[in-house]
Amino acid sequence: MNKYMLHQFWAHVGYVKRGKVGGRMLGLVRVPVAVSSLGLLRLLGTPWSWSLAAGLGVYLGTGGWRFLYVVLRTAKRDLFGLYVLLRVKFSIRRHLRLGSTIPSIFAATAARHPDKPALVCESTGETWTFAQLAGRSDAVAQWALARGWAPGDVVAVYAESRPELVALWLGLAKVGVEAALLNFNLRRHALLHCVSVSAARALVFGAELADAVQEVSSSLGSSMQLFCTGDLSAELLQSLSAQNLDRVLASTPQTPPPPTHNKSFNDRLFYIYTSGTTGLPKAAIVVHSRYFRIAAFGYHSFSMRSDDIIYNCLPLYHSAGNIMGVGQCLLHGLTVVVKKKFSASRFWDDCIKYNCTVVQYIGEICRYLLSQPVRPSEASHRVRLAVGNGLRPSVWEAFTQRFRVKQVGEFYGATECNCSIANMDGKVGACGFNSRILPGVYPIQLVKVNEESMELVRDSRGLCISCRPGEPGLLVGKINQQDPLRRFDGYANQDATNKKIAHNVFKKGDAAYLSGDVLVMDDLGYMYFRDRSGDTFRWKGENVSTTEVEGTLSGLLGQADVAVYGVPVPGAEGKAGMATIAEATGGFDCEAFLKGVQAALPPYARPIFLRLSPQVDTTGTFKIQKTRLQREGYDPRHSADRIYFLNSRAGRYEALTEDLYSAITEGRVCI
Repeated sequence: MNKYMLHQFWAHVGYVKRGKVGGRMLGLVRVPVAVSSLGLLRLLGTPWSWSLAAGLGVYLGTGGWRFLYVVLRTAKRDLFGLYVLLRVKFSIRRHLRLGSTIPSIFAATAARHPDKPALVCESTGETWTFAQLAGRSDAVAQWALARGWAPGDVVAVYAESRPELVALWLGLAKVGVEAALLNFNLRRHALLHCVSVSAARALVFGAELADAVQEVSSSLGSSMQLFCTGDLSAELLQSLSAQNLDRVLASTPQTPPPPTHNKSFNDRLFYIYTSGTTGLPKAAIVVHSRYFRIAAFGYHSFSMRSDDIIYNCLPLYHSAGNIMGVGQCLLHGLTVVVKKKFSASRFWDDCIKYNCTVVQYIGEICRYLLSQPVRPSEASHRVRLAVGNGLRPSVWEAFTQRFRVKQVGEFYGATECNCSIANMDGKVGACGFNSRILPGVYPIQLVKVNEESMELVRDSRGLCISCRPGEPGLLVGKINQQDPLRRFDGYANQDATNKKIAHNVFKKGDAAYLSGDVLVMDDLGYMYFRDRSGDTFRWKGENVSTTEVEGTLSGLLGQADVAVYGVPVPGAEGKAGMATIAEATGGFDCEAFLKGVQAALPPYARPIFLRLSPQVDTTGTFKIQKTRLQREGYDPRHSADRIYFLNSRAGRYEALTEDLYSAITEGRVCI
C-alpha cells in the first residue's frame, strides 16, 4: 500500500500516522475513532481494497475488534468523564490564578443569592439563608481574631451535625485558622488522641457531648481552651471551665473580618479523621483546592443543578457529608437539609417535607430503607438522584425500582486520596471507571499486590505490575504536587503520610499514593470494590481497625487475650465485628462487658458476636492467629465454645443457639 492508503487504513482502525500538528511531530498513536461502516465500504471499493482487507485482517487478528467494541461501548462515557475532568481542572487553575479560598468562593455564592435558603436544620426546622450563614461565619471569624488566634492555629470541633458546625469551620477558615473535625462517636483514649495529633489550641464541643468531654477534661491540659455550643447548665460549664460560645457569638459583630492571612488555594483548610484502618484515627489534611475538587467533581459528574435540594443525613465530620454534601451549598448555591441522625422511618417523609431532589447515602442506609414496610410517602417524593458509596448490586436495583430513584451516583475515594473515581452512567455495582481508550489521561492504575500482606508485587525492573481486566489489584494514583488533581497532602503525622506513598510505581523515580483498597476492573474499565483485607473490615460504612478494638477490649478485661475480626452476615453490607475472648477463670459478665464497650467504642466498632474460649491461638511470637476463627465464624455447630449475639433492640448479649443462628442467616433477625 502507498502512503495515502496506509494513512486511510490507520485512520479508520483507530490510529493516526506520524505527522505534524501545530509544528509538533506526533508518533503513531491510538485515538478513539469509531469505525465508519460507510467509510470502510468506500475504501473497499477502491483498486487497492484487497490490500486494505488483508491489513484489516491482520489488525482484527491481533484483537482490533475488541478495541473497537470497547470504543463503541465506552466512548460516550469517557467523553463525558473527560469533560468533567477538564472543567474541574480549568476551574481550579482559575481559582489558583485568582488566589481564591473556599471562604472567598462562598462569599461570591452568597452574594449571588443572599435570600436563598442555604442550610436547613431538620431537628429544629430552622432555615439559614446564604446571607445568614455568611453573617454567622463572620461572627466566628471575629471571635477567633479576638482570641488572638493566628493563621495555622488549630481548633478542634466536637459536635453532632447541625448548621452551626459549618459556620464554625467556615468562620475559622476566613482568618486562616484550621478546624479539626472530630468524630462525635469517639470517647476517652481515641478522643484524646485525635485532639492531641491536631495540636489544637481550643476545643469547641456540643452540649450533647459534655459528658464525653468531662471524661477526658483532666487529660486535656490546662492550656486547652473549652467552648460549648448549645444549652448547658452553668454548673457544668463551670466544672469544665468552659465558656458558652453561643452567648459570645450573639454579641459579636457579623461583619467580614479584615484580610489577616495570606493562605492560598493549596493551603490547609481543615482536618478530617480517617476511621483508623491501621490503628487510631489519622488526621487527614484537606486543603482548599481538595475541598473544591471533591465537591466540583460530584456536582458535574452527577449533573446536579443549582436548584437542587440535598437531603444530608451523613455526619458532618465526614468528607461525604461535609464536602460532597455541604460543599454543593458553599460552592454551587444548592440548599442542603442537615439531618442530625439518620432515621429509616422518617427518611422519605423528610424528603417530601423539604422538597428534596438529591439524597446522600452509604450502602447501609439503602439497605435499612429497603427493610422498612412499604408506605405511601416512598413513592411521593421528588428525589431523582442518590449520591454515595458502598451500594451492593442487589440492593442497588431493589432501591432504584422500589423508590423510583432515576440515578445513582456511586463514587469511590478516601478524603486524602488522589485517585477518586465516579460512576457517571449508572453501571450497576461499579464504584467508578477508568478509560480503556485513553488510560493515561487520568493516571491511576490497579497494580498487583499480595492481598495478605498488602505488599506491592514488582517486576524485574523494580516497577509495579499493572493488572489485567478481571485481576484484583491495589488502586494507586500518581503523585504530582504541582497539580491540585494529583497532589497528596497526607496527614498531620508525617510517618503516617510516608506509609501511604510508594516509589518507582509507574516509572523510575516517580511516587504514587497507595489507597489501601483492592478493586477489580472489567473489560470496559468499570471498577468494583473489594472488601479490605488484613487487620481491618468495613461495617456500617466505617472502617474498623481490629488492632484498636482488640486493645480496647483487652483493657476492659484486664489485658486478656482478644482476637477481633470481621465475619460476613447474609444480606448485610461489609462484615460484622466478632471478638474471641480468652475466658477468665472467674467467669464472664456479659452485662458489665457491654456497658464497658458502649462507653469505650463507637457503635460501628462494637463486636456483634462474642466467642468465649479457654484460650486464643497465638504464634511463637505471641501474635494472635485468626484464620481458624474467621473460617468457623459464629456458627455454634463448629465449636463447643459459648457464642453470644448482640441484640441491639434488647440492649444485651444473648446466647447464640442454632435457632437464633438460622434466624440471623435467613434474615429474620436484623443486626
